[in-house]
Amino acid sequence: MKKLHALGLAVGMLTTFSTLAATEMRYGVEAEYPPFESRNSSGELEGFDIDLGNAVCEAANLKCSWVETSFDALIPGLMSKKFDAINSAMNITEQRRKSIDFTQPIYRIPSQLVGKTGSVMEATPAGLKGKTIGVLQGSIQETYAKEHWEKQGVTVVSYKDQNMAWGDLLNGRIDASLVMSAAGQAGFLSKPQGKGFGFIGKPVSDDTILGSGIGFGLRKGDAETKKQLDAAIEKVKADGTVTTLAKKYFPGIDVSVK
Repeated sequence: MKKLHALGLAVGMLTTFSTLAATEMRYGVEAEYPPFESRNSSGELEGFDIDLGNAVCEAANLKCSWVETSFDALIPGLMSKKFDAINSAMNITEQRRKSIDFTQPIYRIPSQLVGKTGSVMEATPAGLKGKTIGVLQGSIQETYAKEHWEKQGVTVVSYKDQNMAWGDLLNGRIDASLVMSAAGQAGFLSKPQGKGFGFIGKPVSDDTILGSGIGFGLRKGDAETKKQLDAAIEKVKADGTVTTLAKKYFPGIDVSVK
């Protein structure tokens, strides 16, 4: 009887552990892209996607944890099960859908060039002739710049993280950087180092490359996680959480998914 009782306890503990493990949501994140995600002076993760991820976890009764990696390593990391979902301002595109699935779109941010105020540039191949443009490696901005500009003779330089691009913009190694407008505003233009710089022209457009909005990346065929997260996303949209966070982190920018 003692052996059977001990076996029962062991099975019960294993079942409990499995249940607890199933309630954790491990997000993959690249933490060098404020105001979406970054570390504050205390070393804590903060930003729109961090608050959004926590709100979605709360709505789904999940426990959040975060796994950091470079942006271009997020999809390989997801596929190798280092985390359960990508939550790092990743736009939903047909190219990415070949490798992974996505939740429904949650929000959308336009992409714009950031360069010196008063510079003679336009966000066109002709307007960027002879210029060097910095982009985040693995981003849709990189794909756009290589497709629309590099093929027309514009030099495109890719960086592991956006802060490296800002550094090269300041020291004159590049002429401009193509980023999501909110990242350009909060991560550079609103800071002292951004004085003398601004947005160049209007947002670029190409729905095929730039996508239909930003969602959480999921492993192919992970229908259970998609169903769970989509339901929670509906909740945080309906209760105004997404709108409130957008006003906090992206004042003046319409993030609604059209």
